[in-house]
Amino acid sequence: MITDLSITGLGVIESAEVEFGPRFTVVTGETGAGKTMVLTALEMLMGARPPSGLVRGEVARVEGAVLLTDSDSDAAALASEVGAEVDDGELILARVLPAAGRARAIAGGASVPAAKLGEICAGLVTIHGQSDQVQLRQPARQRALLDAFAGGDLARMHVSYRATFGEFTEVMAELADRVENATQRRLEADTLRDGLQIFDQVAPEPGEDVALRAEEESLADTADILTACQSAHAALSDAESGDDAVSRVAAAVRALDAVGETDGQLRSMAVRLRETSELLAETAAELASYTARIADDPARLDWVQHRRAELAKVTRTFGPSLDDALAWAERSERRLAELEGDDERIEELAQRSDHLVATLADQARDMSMLRAAAAQDLAERVTEELRALAMPDAQVRIDIAQTDDDRGLEIGDRRVAFTGDGVDQVSFMLAPHRGADFAPLGQGASGGELSRVMLALEVALAGIDATPTMVFDEVDAGVGGKAAVEVGRRLARLGKHTQVIVVTHLPQVAAFADTHLVVAKGSAGTITASNVRPVSGEARRRELARMLAGQEESDHALAHADELLEMGRREWL
Repeated sequence: MITDLSITGLGVIESAEVEFGPRFTVVTGETGAGKTMVLTALEMLMGARPPSGLVRGEVARVEGAVLLTDSDSDAAALASEVGAEVDDGELILARVLPAAGRARAIAGGASVPAAKLGEICAGLVTIHGQSDQVQLRQPARQRALLDAFAGGDLARMHVSYRATFGEFTEVMAELADRVENATQRRLEADTLRDGLQIFDQVAPEPGEDVALRAEEESLADTADILTACQSAHAALSDAESGDDAVSRVAAAVRALDAVGETDGQLRSMAVRLRETSELLAETAAELASYTARIADDPARLDWVQHRRAELAKVTRTFGPSLDDALAWAERSERRLAELEGDDERIEELAQRSDHLVATLADQARDMSMLRAAAAQDLAERVTEELRALAMPDAQVRIDIAQTDDDRGLEIGDRRVAFTGDGVDQVSFMLAPHRGADFAPLGQGASGGELSRVMLALEVALAGIDATPTMVFDEVDAGVGGKAAVEVGRRLARLGKHTQVIVVTHLPQVAAFADTHLVVAKGSAGTITASNVRPVSGEARRRELARMLAGQEESDHALAHADELLEMGRREWL
């Protein structure tokens, strides 16, 4: 529910503070006073693009407060996602339009794209204007209205149907891809198979290239290494000469052991020399083993170089590095397994498709039955409302039809086309007067008739799928006299279920509101904060008299205003 609206520097409005009632609020005023700017400001808060040339001065600003309830959890969640603060259920929305520069949209103190305001308010506010008459002519809009009237059972069924339809779409897309691109997929499989065969012949291991490079660098100097190893081994342990490090240290250990019993310091030295002797002996043994390995495998360098050449070929073909080549092989094995399983997958997809089609047919059939029942009930209710809206002989009929399609769903003894919304095409048909043929709403209905049909639909839907706030502009277009009285009465009844805001020039409509706002020109032709004000009592009588006769002081107009106000008062009792 919109509680208040602040407008600064927008069009003819210099500054205005507006407070809306929770039920039925009307906005009236002389032509050019700024009633349209109130509607424009509301549309801007809902994310609409502002018309050009409306900025008064350097910047225009529109700010409004929306009161969220527990039933508005979707809007609250969207607001939270963008960082908007909701203070005790109140969400502040704003649009700032500088005369030069980029406009800004704000939700709960956070800057957001203007489109995000529209998402947040999508389930909170519905604005009805001339564009809604265009939408009302569209079959998709008519189906949505019928589905809303049908209620929760159809809504839940529709959710299940959409889920099945979504899976069916995915299955058919994959099946078409596999069938239509079978030749290309076979060529891809052959290419992967050949590549993996070459790769498997080399069979590289992770990190093998790094290890072989180090070994090659070592083996490149084999002769020098062998000589160095032999010399080092001889210096450490030469069994023939006995003049080696191991022998000399061993002799030193024996000499100290002979006197170590009487001298603790020498005994400590002997221990350290014994440890040194053991270390020298171990190193000598490792050198002997390493020397033997080099001497026993003189062809090792040739093998390492050949192996590195094989790995280089693999990396050139399958990746800039060996790790990339190994990753390619892993991906290619998975892809090849997928491609080689095409026949089985196609059969599996075909079976799944048949099952989903059967499920869709059952679900669509049930949806059609619910729509047919709802269509008859809704048509009767709208027809009854139109009779009260000075269209006594009007009749509404809601047709539900299907289109034959050999590739469609089997419904009864027919195959019919289907979409994500089922198999039904919904058409609202209107016979506006006695003797008139039924025709689609988009053909032959006047703007006034469409306005009344739209209002009748909203009244019929009230309490079933009511939006928290409904804003009407030109709902009274082409309406006058008794019809205008009934339009006001219906808006009042709608206001018992939801917040209704109406911009009107008809006193018959204004009299039924329980909150009346007047937009009036200031002395200089501008609007100030005091010129948009709620009126009641005598001030409201005079405003209705002005709307009736253009003369606030006319006794006849004032008497007529009293009659209208009394009708409105009785409606709220």
